[in-house]
Amino acid sequence: MVGVGLLGGSLGLALKKRKLAREVNGFVRRAFSVIECKQAGAVDLATRDLSLAVSGADLIVLCTPLAQMRSLVKQMLPSLKRGAIVTDVGSVKGSVVRELEGIVARAGGHFVGSHPMAGAEKTGVAAAREDLFEHAVCVVTPTRRSNKAAVRKVEQLWKLLGARVLRLSPETHDDLVSRSSHLPHLIAATLANSVLDPAHPPQQKALCANGFRDTTRIASGSPEMWRDIVVANRRNLSDALGSLVKELQKLQGVIRRGDEVAISDFLSQAKARRDRWVAENGSASPE
Repeated sequence: MVGVGLLGGSLGLALKKRKLAREVNGFVRRAFSVIECKQAGAVDLATRDLSLAVSGADLIVLCTPLAQMRSLVKQMLPSLKRGAIVTDVGSVKGSVVRELEGIVARAGGHFVGSHPMAGAEKTGVAAAREDLFEHAVCVVTPTRRSNKAAVRKVEQLWKLLGARVLRLSPETHDDLVSRSSHLPHLIAATLANSVLDPAHPPQQKALCANGFRDTTRIASGSPEMWRDIVVANRRNLSDALGSLVKELQKLQGVIRRGDEVAISDFLSQAKARRDRWVAENGSASPE
């Protein structure tokens, strides 16, 4: 793995538990991260030497923030084994696939984008779990240029880790997750910023109970990671925000009028749709 945080660490633990790899190496940036990886047992070798981490590897998984991926891939190309498969866990696929597919191909490897819909507000290898990917949806995003054997191997990897694989184009993936994953994070962050604004009376915080805690949980995620996601998927996310603003404005008008029927219909529809979604999908993925 290139990057051994929550996702990279969980991937390492899962690979080792299932004995799916002869050796699991992890590249990290900080000396203390090497110690943390050893304590967590997430990898066989944790190193700050990128070349050492990827040399001879059959499969390389990029588990870093999106903005770091291109630079790291360029750095590791001289050590890339011919025929090696490179994938990632990034939450945006269009830009990642466009940037990395050609670079890796010219070095004799194969890049296939993937995105396991699993995560948490906690970060770092200390939060890693060997069962993080079990029952989660993992989207694999091949293109017309993708090596078919490499695509099958990436899909097999996630299936062996317990995930449910869904194949989508990078563009379709980014459109869908802008609403289901990226928009909720911005909503949670907006609520946290607005409700916990120091300009409010001090009693405001005391009245933030479980509903507020649950709704804003994901706002505690890594600002660096989410900055990269928002920037990379800004067009889709801007459209999703625009649609949400229109819905909120309609709701605001209904509330101002005190339209009890419309308010009841709004809440009933939301409950019915969410209840049906939960029944059809079981427990929601933790991202």
